[in-house]
Amino acid sequence: MSSTEESIETGLTDAEREEIERWAGQFPDTPAGRRSAVIPALHIVQHNSGWLSRARMDAVADHLGMPPARVYEVATFYGMFEVEPGGRHRVNICTNISCMLRGSDEIVEYVEKKLGISLGETTSDGRITLKREEECLAACRGAPMMLVDEAFHTDLTPEKIDRILDDLE
Repeated sequence: MSSTEESIETGLTDAEREEIERWAGQFPDTPAGRRSAVIPALHIVQHNSGWLSRARMDAVADHLGMPPARVYEVATFYGMFEVEPGGRHRVNICTNISCMLRGSDEIVEYVEKKLGISLGETTSDGRITLKREEECLAACRGAPMMLVDEAFHTDLTPEKIDRILDDLE
């Protein structure tokens, strides 16, 4: 195992530390200021490993000089962070009021049937995880909508969903 692979499993890579430092430099040069970089730091780590293991969250906490519990709080509060491994692609369907009024329940049902899984499950080939209900993805104007990996898809129809999901590797 290379040192880069090992650090991704248990710590931070040099490139991740550098990128986190660039973000930390945008906040006041105080302990509280460094802690303000926790959200960008978690994004960096998740982008490189697909999810946030406890070891990687501990490494973020250590690097930013904050208690690990504070990092866990942030990672588990925000739906954009994955604290368990999943499929290569993550699908989040907004079920908040605007999307619900414009058919998100039917969208969820359609996607579950298409993929053969329920919310919170991963396809047997490990390709797609259909995340649990998502409260709001902040695209109410384009309801119903879903987030696939980091791409927003609005004004969903079954045909549009088929194109989006069928195009995933």
